[in-house]
Amino acid sequence: MPAKSKKQKMKIIKGDRVVVLSGKDKGSEGVVERAIPEAGKVIVDGVNIAKKHQAPTSGDQQGGIIDKAMPIDVSNVAIVSPKDGKATRVGYKINADGSKVRVCKRTGAEL
Repeated sequence: MPAKSKKQKMKIIKGDRVVVLSGKDKGSEGVVERAIPEAGKVIVDGVNIAKKHQAPTSGDQQGGIIDKAMPIDVSNVAIVSPKDGKATRVGYKINADGSKVRVCKRTGAEL
């Protein structure tokens, strides 16, 4: 029986600008449209696009081949630093007022 991995909190959230680190879209940048923490995946705008054959529905929707953004593993993307535009890791910092904020490990800027 395979060992269960411990579930960790995802540090990438919806609206983050990310760069793809590996795979067919390596080097491309995009904005996270949706985060799926229970699966450890994110959907990035314009990355990992698949062709899907869609049948027409009873509404106004037309059938045909559509482009659909598929999930990519969160380990294959990194946040783009707001200061220098390079890939970086994410850390956390507690402010003086007790609020917890995400910070860029590369430059120390708040995300």
